[in-house]
Amino acid sequence: MPKNSKVVKRDLDDEVIESVKDLLSNEDSSDDAFKKSELMVEDPEEKDADVEEGSDVEDERPAWNSKLQYILAQVGFSVGLGNVWRFPYLCQKNGGGAYLVPYLILLLIIGIPLFFLELAVGQRIRRGSIGVWNYISPKLGGIGFASCVVCFFVALYYNVIIGWSLFYFSQSFQHPLPWDQCPLVKNASHTFVEPECEKSSATTYYWYREALNISSSLSESGGLNWKMTICLLAAWVMVCLAMIKGIQSSGKIMYFSSLFPYVVLLCFLIRGLLLNGSVDGIRHMFTPKLEKMLEPKVWREAATQVFFALGLGFGGVIAFSSYNKRDNNCHFDAVLVSFINFFTSVLATLVVFAVLGFKANIINEKCVTQNSEKILKLLKMGNLSQDMIPHHINFSSITAEDYNLVYDIIQKVKEEQFDSLGLKSCQIEAELGKAVQGTGLAFIAFTEAMTHFPASPFWSVMFFLMLVNLGLGSMFGTIEGIITPIVDTFKVRKEILTVICCLVAFFIGLIFVQRSGNYFVTMFDDYSATLPLLIVVILENIAVIRIYGIDKFMEDLKDMLGFSPSQYYYYMWKYVSPFVLLCLLVATIVQMGLSPPGYNAWIEDTATEEFHSYPTWGMIVCISLMVLAILPVPIVFMVRRCNLIDDSSGSLASVSYKRGRIIKEPVNLEGDNTSLIHGKSPSEVPSPNFGKNIYRKQTGSPTLDTAPNGRYGIGYLMADMPDMPESDL
Repeated sequence: MPKNSKVVKRDLDDEVIESVKDLLSNEDSSDDAFKKSELMVEDPEEKDADVEEGSDVEDERPAWNSKLQYILAQVGFSVGLGNVWRFPYLCQKNGGGAYLVPYLILLLIIGIPLFFLELAVGQRIRRGSIGVWNYISPKLGGIGFASCVVCFFVALYYNVIIGWSLFYFSQSFQHPLPWDQCPLVKNASHTFVEPECEKSSATTYYWYREALNISSSLSESGGLNWKMTICLLAAWVMVCLAMIKGIQSSGKIMYFSSLFPYVVLLCFLIRGLLLNGSVDGIRHMFTPKLEKMLEPKVWREAATQVFFALGLGFGGVIAFSSYNKRDNNCHFDAVLVSFINFFTSVLATLVVFAVLGFKANIINEKCVTQNSEKILKLLKMGNLSQDMIPHHINFSSITAEDYNLVYDIIQKVKEEQFDSLGLKSCQIEAELGKAVQGTGLAFIAFTEAMTHFPASPFWSVMFFLMLVNLGLGSMFGTIEGIITPIVDTFKVRKEILTVICCLVAFFIGLIFVQRSGNYFVTMFDDYSATLPLLIVVILENIAVIRIYGIDKFMEDLKDMLGFSPSQYYYYMWKYVSPFVLLCLLVATIVQMGLSPPGYNAWIEDTATEEFHSYPTWGMIVCISLMVLAILPVPIVFMVRRCNLIDDSSGSLASVSYKRGRIIKEPVNLEGDNTSLIHGKSPSEVPSPNFGKNIYRKQTGSPTLDTAPNGRYGIGYLMADMPDMPESDL
């Protein structure tokens, strides 16, 4: 057809389809704004809805008030409880300072590139995780639903940990702290120390008996723990109130919840460095054991920590970045947040081992005192000769070095009878070598150390308030990973959805505040997220690099950032990251197969932990958690593949926020290069005409041949049209 010909009326069965350029040629040449815009064609049946939504009132997508607010939100989401109680444990367990080398390498190989990828797709497409992957390929829309399911599972038990922290926070306003001493039990004749506490320690007893009132097995429910039920309700109320207005409400809270933990960590570091033994703890922590770097297990655990520390696959990163302007420098954000996360982990490690070094020093001094008294008794009884004790030794004020000297002498002289003497070696390194993580670190080891602080209630209040804020920051991102995709996809009111989500989560979460609830937390932590999230992120990488196209994605990044990103990311995304992720997936599956599925149960009679295997129904729950989390991927793929849902009905419509209106976009335009209507041959498709709704949006970005719900822009075959207005994601 000639370039400047008029549009003529054709019958519906005409095989010639009008091009966009032909249509534009009929518009008034003086309408410059119209000429610079992009054509969007709507179905007639959606006319009424769009007219109503397209009123004079702007209904734009919410946006961050400032760049600082956005960075704090991403930092708050990525920096969580794992930085405080998981990273120090891994660092100690896997070679001290040497562990930082594989961690940094894997941060550069999979951490920053994949974090950058999620930030970029969220910012470019401006939708939640469901909308993003529907946009790239409707058949992979299940990736977004899988992310939502994983977020929901994690939110269920993560808020329980916040509830535990709230309980300890509420109990910290008293002196002495309630876990400072073992409780006394009185009967008719005399008073004695609680046997369970005497066999363990005051903080261990308080955690298992006073706080959790834990049962002896998973199968023994024991009923609800009312104290923890109230704390869980308080935690969900806090999350609901903070999230009810989306980023407009949670964004303001981020200023406190993201920054306050750093204030507390710095205060603890300064205070810790002034305590006896803190330097021993830090020296033990960062003494490199280079031989550990050769063990594959160290690299697997480093990769897993990098993966979860940045919140990859949850959808929270995509949700937060979707509220950015399209020209925001998300590459800078990815590098900045990743290294803030890393340095926060190092700072937390310094704090933890400064305090644990102080605790180890106190325990070591008690050990020296008790064993010195034993030596004095043995000397009086004649079991040991006074001649073997060096003259400068004074048992009334003996140091750890002097005791170890005496210990070594006695061990050499009484080699055959030494075991019967009952003496112990008091080495501070041995105490520091006891690896502690998770709740054992936060609620037992750290609380015990704080009981020896001057003004211990103040430090306890600060510590548990910090844990609450760290948990809330991560919860905001996790809930945003659920709410934003659903709101974008199904056009429901955010306030109502937030309240319903929090209510449902609270009632399901009651299983975690039974007396056996701690065992369910362990189960969900081990099985609900690890494997499904790895599969989700692998599919995300494949979707962007293979299906959307890495060259096209690099062009999008150039358009957004204003410069071409380094070719380093090209090779990481295309080759290195997928390979490393697949290796990590295989290693995780192997590790799960080799490790017997079970949990550590607290036995009241012996006051010790004992490993129990999951019962049959427990194994079914573990497997169900993994299957349910990943099930949306194959379901959505088959539904799309077999055309089981008529997307034109709008049941799975996605929402684009445009200036002045919200536009619903059907999600089934795929595979037909010349047809706007899915499933019809070119001869069955009517030419575009002025009877349809025509909306235009401002453009200015390079042409992309992939657009929402279709392979070629807005449905027209736009090849050989070099001077067409450029489309915009």
